[in-house]
Amino acid sequence: MSTKKDAVELTSSSGNVFADLGVTNPEEALAKAELAIQINRLIKEKRLTQIKAAEILGVDQPKISALARGRLEGFSIERLFKFLIFLGQDVEIILKPHDKKKRPKGEHLHLQVTSIA
Repeated sequence: MSTKKDAVELTSSSGNVFADLGVTNPEEALAKAELAIQINRLIKEKRLTQIKAAEILGVDQPKISALARGRLEGFSIERLFKFLIFLGQDVEIILKPHDKKKRPKGEHLHLQVTSIA
């Protein structure tokens, strides 16, 4: 029996798990995930069943189930914005010049979701 522990290599996160995993369009994936979290929070706060949430959002219940499980392939950011609006939220988009010094080389897109609630 060996008492020597195996060395573990640690890598610092970029702050975006999707980028760390090599997902295509990681900024978009992170924004969609953050929007879905807010939608699911609102559905829970309003104590909506998946069937009632589907009715309000104009989709079928399996779409709500997919959303609840983080399966976001079939949802655009625009569609998620509409869901938030149907759930009584205002969506505000802020455009501003990006700071090239703060952005990693080669990264062009930056989307950020911030909830006030």
